Amino acid sequence: MVLPQESVIATPEMIAAAAAATQAWVEKSVVGLGLCPFAAPVLRAGRMRLCVSEQTTAEGLVEDLSRELCALQAADPAQCETTLLVHPWVFEDFLDFNDFQDVCGGLLAELGLEGSLQIASFHPRFQFADTAAEDAENCTNRSPHPTLHLLRESSIAAVVEGGVDTEAIYRTNIATLRALGAAGWRRLWSD
Repeated sequence: MVLPQESVIATPEMIAAAAAATQAWVEKSVVGLGLCPFAAPVLRAGRMRLCVSEQTTAEGLVEDLSRELCALQAADPAQCETTLLVHPWVFEDFLDFNDFQDVCGGLLAELGLEGSLQIASFHPRFQFADTAAEDAENCTNRSPHPTLHLLRESSIAAVVEGGVDTEAIYRTNIATLRALGAAGWRRLWSD
């Protein structure tokens, strides 16, 4: 019997498993494949916060997201540069998750954080518009669990000012994932 998401009560083991899977994804995919060239220094320096939400409803997730956005804004960037808010029990359906991005944008505005913070999205079934589900480029945003990545605009601006061509990153990522192929992507997670 499959219980509705609202019935899930996250145990410490479930939370730890979600955190471990996400940490492995960051290390093997995001950093290991070089999908985000800015992630490695932040990860090595211990400036990435990983928070697993126990919420089972969109309303509860908004509360956690609001708290994490405010905490990141208040934190010293030398201590916490970015936050991954993992929410395994909310938005298993990608289209619902995608629609939730409008709520995320509204929350940034409501909290007065537009221009200061951004929210990037990752999902196990992430799919860019005008792509097929199996297209390699979708893996750039595929994570083990639905995840909201909270980023400082100042960090992004510093990277761009440093001469990094962000469009080239996207093209390089597609080439990397196409070369890896579906079988290589599965092998990445088999150990």
